[in-house]
Amino acid sequence: MPHRIAVLALDGLLPFELGIPQRIFGRSLGSEPRNKGRKLYEVVTCSVRPPGPVRTDADFTITVERGPETLATADTVVIPASYELGPVYTEGRLTDELAAAFAHIRPGTRMVSICTGSYVLAAAGYLDGRPATTHWSSADHFQQLFPEVRVDPDVLFIDDGDVLTSAGVAAGIDLCLHIVRRDHGTAVANDVARRTVVPPHRDGGQAQYIQRPVPEAQLATTTSARTWALGRLERPILLRDMAQQESMSVRTFTRRFREEVGVSPVQWLTRQRVERARQLLESTDLSIDQVARDAGFGTPTSLRQHLQAALGVSPTVYRRTFRAGRA
Repeated sequence: MPHRIAVLALDGLLPFELGIPQRIFGRSLGSEPRNKGRKLYEVVTCSVRPPGPVRTDADFTITVERGPETLATADTVVIPASYELGPVYTEGRLTDELAAAFAHIRPGTRMVSICTGSYVLAAAGYLDGRPATTHWSSADHFQQLFPEVRVDPDVLFIDDGDVLTSAGVAAGIDLCLHIVRRDHGTAVANDVARRTVVPPHRDGGQAQYIQRPVPEAQLATTTSARTWALGRLERPILLRDMAQQESMSVRTFTRRFREEVGVSPVQWLTRQRVERARQLLESTDLSIDQVARDAGFGTPTSLRQHLQAALGVSPTVYRRTFRAGRA
């Protein structure tokens, strides 16, 4: 049976964010012989009240045909942002209506928030002692309201196992694609991203959008260097080599790179190599030694260390888990 995702529509919701789960999960199709072309998720929308109208922050309402009891059937619950959270936003507590709705959720259900939907998860106690993120403009308020949550305002999303949170607005797309990739692998996530006309993975975090949403036109970019590096990940790449692609000094290149991408060139390069290793482990029968070489880590020990740091598992366990989940 398809994995069932219930999207909780709250008054004051943002229509764009409400549509993200349906667009990403609803378009995810199987790529294995046993499920090729079949929908991998069933996405349903529900309200905290009996079926009826739900207000949006736009000039229209939507009609939601399912009530809160739908949450009891969900494998994953997604909570998009709302501009009418009331005491959830001002006092950090659930309304009686929300508390009654959350009582339907089964233990072990995966919980996901988009943007300030994280306030609802925090008020319900799901984020106590956990790392989480939200829209950068709300991060300080969120941290003050929920001091027990470890807030990271710079990242696009945080995956803490059974509870996942995304930063503002479009970062919900990044998080949903990540979940598809976690559930069904890179090939399925990339296919959805291509058909949605979005990148399957965005570099850096939301920090890059706070001070300078668009690089100044008169400044050179580091795009060519990144393209050059991606074409030779299996070879040694020095920082000065990347800087030379843009005819910049190492110091200037490093500063521009961080401004554009949100992380240092070395951090970015490591992430790209981890992603390459994941793809090879998922889609090929190459030995761990060969995967390490093709991804640019050189040795199995280096691959193991970087994969453990990034994903918390060894290459062997990652490959076994991926294939077991799709056998």
